[in-house]
Order: sequence, then C-alpha cells, then structure tokens
Amino acid sequence: MDDHSIAIATLGRPAARTHHAHVVRELGQQIIGGHFPVGSVLPSDAVLLARFGVSRTVLREAMKTLAAKGLIQARARIGTRVLERSRWNLFDPDTLAWHIESGVDRPFLDSLAEVRLALEPEAAALAARRRSAADVADLYRMADRMAAPSNTAAAFAHHDLEFHLVVARASGNPFMRSISALIEAALAAALRISSPADDPAKMAASAAEHRSIAAAIEAGDEDGARAVMRRVIRRGADRVADALGTGSPDIKPGGPS
Repeated sequence: MDDHSIAIATLGRPAARTHHAHVVRELGQQIIGGHFPVGSVLPSDAVLLARFGVSRTVLREAMKTLAAKGLIQARARIGTRVLERSRWNLFDPDTLAWHIESGVDRPFLDSLAEVRLALEPEAAALAARRRSAADVADLYRMADRMAAPSNTAAAFAHHDLEFHLVVARASGNPFMRSISALIEAALAAALRISSPADDPAKMAASAAEHRSIAAAIEAGDEDGARAVMRRVIRRGADRVADALGTGSPDIKPGGPS
C-alpha cells in the first residue's frame, strides 16, 4: 500500500499489539484477500501454531474472533473452513478494513455508496432536528480543517471522517453512530484511488459542501441537510469512479434516502 492508503486504513484502528490481534489480522487479511479461498480449509492447528509462535489458547481465541466475524467455521473431522462471502459481517470494522487493504472493485464501491445514501442523509436530517450548539460548533470546526491548504490526503480524510461521525452523533440515534465503520471504509477506498486533497480547488469545494451541511443542520433545515449530504456522497462516488475510468457509479440521482 502507498502512504495514503496506510494512513487511512489504520485511521481509528491501532496496529495489532497482541499475539491474538496479530493472528486475527494476518488470517483475516489472507481470507479476504483470497489466499485462503471460500470453501477451503485452513492449515491445521499444528501448522498455525508453528507459523505464529503462539500458544494453543491464543490460537483458539483468534479462531473464535474470526468465526464471530462470519469468516470461518470449525467442524469436527473436517477442520476450519472459510465461509462463503455472504456470511461475512461487512458491518464489522476489521472486516471492512481488510477489504480495503486487499483492494476493492467497482461493485464493492457501489454497494458502499448505496448504503451511505440510504443512511447518512437521514442522519443529517435527524441532526438538523436534534443538534446541540456543541454539535454545530464541531461540524464547522471539522469543515474548516478540511479547507486547510496544508492538508495532506490522509489529514483531509481524517477531518472528513470526523465530520461525518459528528453528524451521526448529532442525530441522537445510537444506530447511526454504529455506521462509522462504513463511512471509514468508503473514505479509505476513496483515498486509495482519488482524494480532493490532490487538487486544491476540489478540496476547497468539498470543504464548502460540508460547511453547507453544517449550516443546514444549524438552521434546523432537515430537507436541506438531507439533500446536501446526498450530494456530497454522490460526488465522492463520482470522483472515485472517474479516477477508475469507469464512469459514474450505477446509483440513481437522489437515490435511496
């Protein structure tokens, strides 16, 4: 990965610091990256113990963690099998991060954008109804930081993420806050491919649109907040699609909300 992708892929997610976390990360990345294909059986415990140099207890707990993420299933006399992709928990932050680190394709990016369009505009509308003065101040602060000319791509993405997390928090709905992993994954994928920070004019325009979201939320304008949030998500998806040379994503204007 380049510096941009490394910076955003680990945003809000510290590097593995324990033996357990190391085993989970290595196996999780290899499963999602296709080194262990769907339907295949993982190496035996003896092989994995030798490879990672961990205790049987650590390996067992790591396998439980991967099973909880829907990636694997242990069966007596068969071994530990990689489950079909439909079983993988894509709302899990680690699972999403491993997808980004392994590389994403157009359908995956389209699916991320569709989910964001279904949820975030409504989070913005709820924020316009329930925001506090502190929420509004935080939104403007993040938008101003996005506009800083000195931003690196990673710094811009960090401020962008923080802005959207404040919107989710201001919505007052605890389920909206749980979509942060989706937002982070979308921004991580975008940064790997294209970033507004690479073009000062695009960076300024993106920051201005985020400031417009903040203004609509401050004014209690639910329809306005919903509309601008939808536009921001679509333009981000369009920018990535253009960078891929594939045209605009197959998401209808004004898509689901």
